[in-house]
Amino acid sequence: MKLACLSLALVLPSPGTPLLEAIRKGDRKSLETLIASGESPSKPNRYGVTPLGVACANGDSEMTGLLLKQGAEPSPSAGDPLLIIASKTGSTECIQLLLEHDCDPNESGAGRQTPLMWASSQGHVEVVDQLLKAGADPKRQLASGFDALFFAVRAGRNEVVARLLEEDLDINDARKPKNAHRKAIRPGTSALLLAIENGHFELALDLVKRGADPNDIRSGFTPLHAISWVRKTVRGDSAEGIPIPRGSGHVMSLELVEKLAELGADPNARASRGNGGGGNLKTKGATPFFMACWTGDLPLMKALLKAGADPTLGNADGSSPLLAACGLGVPAPGEEPSSEDDAIAAASLLLELGADINEIDKRGETVMHCAAYKSSPGLIRFLDKNGADISHWNRKNKSGWTPLLIAQGFRPGNFRPIGYTIDALSEVMKAHGVTPPPSPPAPGP
Repeated sequence: MKLACLSLALVLPSPGTPLLEAIRKGDRKSLETLIASGESPSKPNRYGVTPLGVACANGDSEMTGLLLKQGAEPSPSAGDPLLIIASKTGSTECIQLLLEHDCDPNESGAGRQTPLMWASSQGHVEVVDQLLKAGADPKRQLASGFDALFFAVRAGRNEVVARLLEEDLDINDARKPKNAHRKAIRPGTSALLLAIENGHFELALDLVKRGADPNDIRSGFTPLHAISWVRKTVRGDSAEGIPIPRGSGHVMSLELVEKLAELGADPNARASRGNGGGGNLKTKGATPFFMACWTGDLPLMKALLKAGADPTLGNADGSSPLLAACGLGVPAPGEEPSSEDDAIAAASLLLELGADINEIDKRGETVMHCAAYKSSPGLIRFLDKNGADISHWNRKNKSGWTPLLIAQGFRPGNFRPIGYTIDALSEVMKAHGVTPPPSPPAPGP
């Protein structure tokens, strides 16, 4: 609330008092006149915004110095500490003045973040250096697992990351968040994984060159796994999804795959986490190539093959990359990372590489079950034309669902019948002399 009020104070026509207005405008003469007439250099306005807070937010070292000389309180009892405000702005002069007046470089504000964390996030490398030399603790962590290094990595602040790593920090330190908030980082996340998941591929490559482990799997997934969901997200900007990161630097994702492989990344590493079943994708045991197939990312699939990926390796359920490409684990139409054309292109490549179109995994899933999960009539027809045997796929999986039943709403996450998928499956069944059975009563939620 205090920070919001301070932000308003900087953009509104008047922050509420003549003294704050003079500071906002940088009017030294008016400021001196007002203080000489009895105005307090520390008095906040009705929102709790102090004169020094406005001066530091403006990065105005002249006004900051003048207020301090006039007796302004450098450690206000309310609101964010002044060092945090100045660290966000990036004014080394203001910060030096505050440090000379005994402001604590480790004092935290809202969210328990410190000046060093804010300066790191904003990319103010000179301020970071200044705070470290003044005694700021680079190893201090929040309950989320974030410290100054992680804030810098998430924001893609390469120079700040380099400076922080001079402070005897473990580049491979994996975080264990103390809170259970769903937006907290995944337990086991390292700086390298965080850089990749935020699209900072040049920074990620630099971290590996500095000693980060390209095969780190403590989060359950390696950096090569993460590239698949960074390039193509599952649900995009929805409440349950992850938005595509803006990223930074001059290294592209496919170039990163090549470079990581050259630096020792294993393209056949198996994910150690992720339950499945009941139509859901089991990521445990999945390789980066398997995940690229699931997202229908043909360029990534080819890059991983070039790096040495084995296209036959499936997950712990025995599901193959082909099943992943055809839609295994898609919760509902429109909630998958691959389009119909993507899936067909991925499946085509896998069939060229020798994938068995009539395979059945441990849970009884076939390519047609997967295409039904994906609600993809074009893919259904493609699979039929390429040899999907109706005697293999027109059967119930371990959940008791045929492909047609899945299309009729018997599936996890979505109980609505999908008419165009029912039509495509019925068309294929009739072409093979099989009469589609009528739909049973709709499943309940």
